[in-house]
Amino acid sequence: MHQLTIIGLGAGDLDQLALGTYRKLKEANLIVARTDQHPAVAELRAEGIILTSFDEIYEKHNSFEQVYDEIVDRLLTMCAEQPVTYVVPGHPLVAERTVQLLVGKEREGIVQLEIAGGNSFLDPIFAALRIDPIEGFQLLDGTDMKRDELYMTQHVLIGQVYDAFVASEVKLSLMEKYAYDHPVTIVKAAGSSGEKISTVPLFELDRVTEIDNLTTVYVPPVVEREARLKDWSTFREIIAALRAPDGCPWDREQTHASLKRYLIEEAHELLEAIDNEDDDAIIEELGDVLLQVFLHAQIGEDDGYFAMEDILQSVGSKMIRRHPHVFGDKNVKNSEEVLQNWQEIKQEEKPQPASLLAGQERPTSSLLTSLNYQKEAAKVGFDWPTIDGAFEKFEEEWMEFRKELESGTKYSQMDELGDVLFTIVNISRFLKLSPEEAMVHANQKFNRRFSFVEKSVKDGRGEFADYTLDELEAFWQLAKEGSDNYETR
Repeated sequence: MHQLTIIGLGAGDLDQLALGTYRKLKEANLIVARTDQHPAVAELRAEGIILTSFDEIYEKHNSFEQVYDEIVDRLLTMCAEQPVTYVVPGHPLVAERTVQLLVGKEREGIVQLEIAGGNSFLDPIFAALRIDPIEGFQLLDGTDMKRDELYMTQHVLIGQVYDAFVASEVKLSLMEKYAYDHPVTIVKAAGSSGEKISTVPLFELDRVTEIDNLTTVYVPPVVEREARLKDWSTFREIIAALRAPDGCPWDREQTHASLKRYLIEEAHELLEAIDNEDDDAIIEELGDVLLQVFLHAQIGEDDGYFAMEDILQSVGSKMIRRHPHVFGDKNVKNSEEVLQNWQEIKQEEKPQPASLLAGQERPTSSLLTSLNYQKEAAKVGFDWPTIDGAFEKFEEEWMEFRKELESGTKYSQMDELGDVLFTIVNISRFLKLSPEEAMVHANQKFNRRFSFVEKSVKDGRGEFADYTLDELEAFWQLAKEGSDNYETR
């Protein structure tokens, strides 16, 4: 395999090339350009230097990655016969995917590279835009942009914006975080005699006519906090400010323990929004739940015990470990096998408790505790074969409860009532219904209907004492009829 020399043509005119680089080009026998779309290529040809390009490959494929793979394959084939000089725009090691692929081949011992010359487009871009990279900047590939890569407080430079299609994809990615009219600057052929700079609102980015392979898009930082609320770091900044010494007295006083009840309340409000199929409410309530998570993370950081990064690492590593069918090479046929794998991996990760019921108690919900106990017992076969056994047990416990009501003590009555409730939870488990959600629904239903009764009393005679029980029941039935549509959705 002969040597492959890679030369960068700089950001614009041939005048930008160093003398030594120019001499290498003059002495080369076989020169191939990644693309003809660079001013220096035409100038080299005008000086009598013969070179071809890979432009025709771009027309053959639907993705840039396929284009780059074929270019690399062709270069390796050519190097098998003779030395090759490969020229690319800018600097070979800045935003040049084909070179990165070739570096990988070099590490595998497939080819020997010499990388020389070429100023990257970054220096002339910084000069044209009058920005200092020490303030923080990102260089992103316009053909493979992801919204989570964007840091709104930094200078963002987006290269590889070849045409209107790429510009449109870039615009859509940016608009997921930035305001639709956020100013963006299009810089073409920076540092050359053909340099052009124009600023447009973001929504017009793909309408700019002068876009080619020498185009770079610049997105300035967003300074105002209210304009970058879609950024994760902004929300973290807000919570830190609330907990700061000069922040909110109430937020500063909170502890993990004091926030417990709020997390429960917000979770139930989220469930209600989901049940109501109200997307706007779901957004709001998810935000309230997220607020609780960030508050707990900030308390952990303030106390010096943990931070949000620890939480992300913990849950992220857990998801990877427990989904080997996604992140590994394990195969699963259905969701049942997924759950089985989850439990097996979970048991391997954690020491086995002395009792199967250890760790299943939920202090905030006796219903969930009961459900968890029964689920764990069922895993080892301590369960009715069918739901019929659960119904028979309910009837048995119900009769025992009725008997205790006739002659038992308050303690024995309470004990038997607990058994009745326990069997009802068991029935819900067989039916795959949440007893906790069922009680939430029942409470909400009672609230709606009784509120109607209250309003009817107030609009009528004014006091409950002025009505018989039958009259109040009539109001209840009206409330029930009026809410049937809501309750059966």
